[in-house]
Amino acid sequence: MENEVFMRFKGGLEKALTFSYDDGVKADIRLMKLFDDNNLRCTFNLNTGVFGNNAHGRMNKEDTLKLFKGCNHEIASHGAKHLFLTKVDTMRGIDEVIRDKRELESLFDTVITGFAYPYGAFNDDIKNYLSLMNIKYARTTISTHNFQIPEDFLQLNPTCHHTDSDLFELADRFMTTYPHDFIKEREPYLFYVWGHSYEFDENNNWELIEEFVKKVSGSKEVWYATNGEIYWYTQAFKSLQFSVDVTKVYNPSGIDVWFEKEGKIYLAPAGKTVHCD
Repeated sequence: MENEVFMRFKGGLEKALTFSYDDGVKADIRLMKLFDDNNLRCTFNLNTGVFGNNAHGRMNKEDTLKLFKGCNHEIASHGAKHLFLTKVDTMRGIDEVIRDKRELESLFDTVITGFAYPYGAFNDDIKNYLSLMNIKYARTTISTHNFQIPEDFLQLNPTCHHTDSDLFELADRFMTTYPHDFIKEREPYLFYVWGHSYEFDENNNWELIEEFVKKVSGSKEVWYATNGEIYWYTQAFKSLQFSVDVTKVYNPSGIDVWFEKEGKIYLAPAGKTVHCD
């Protein structure tokens, strides 16, 4: 279609895969090794107010730092004490999030911009105060069973949970089809899987995630990224400034961005103006 522009991921890729795992539990050690061995990226969502809690094998502060500090993955907030945010008043909810964010930023010497809703519970008021606290994306537990990139990142619905009966059917579709297969809808694919690593211990089914990883890893056609990397890249694409005739584009962001126009892939380097005839 003439002058239509579609986002493409890093390197001009049409597909991206990301993971999100909650609670900071001992089983994350095994899961992280599996991801690292296969060059996959994950966002781990931590609760700093319940370090050492026996529930599901949560790690203490020392072990949490040992595993996650300097790792190849992203750290995000999951609320200090994993409270049901829709069951507490606004002041308590704000305190729950800001305490976790502050502690994580201190422990890991970073800026926390991601969140996962405890128990998947949220509403518009919660989304609003997360935004005021500089939380840029927040994962729900609502499965889409598709690969669409969300319009509202404070309601970041995943593709599915790792126990979903459609997991491998979705994986096959993700790996074998492409946005360019479709004339009208050529938006990039995002496959987003979430869960808790302790489930593999409790259900004695580590082979499930191992088989899934084997199926989806190692492709040169997929960008393996954290939740945060997906968010910031998407915002960089949205910031692109095109000329009226769509023959020039200025990228005001600090991130190189790729896009497709009329079947051709273009690179818009950070801070540069380029032609896209």
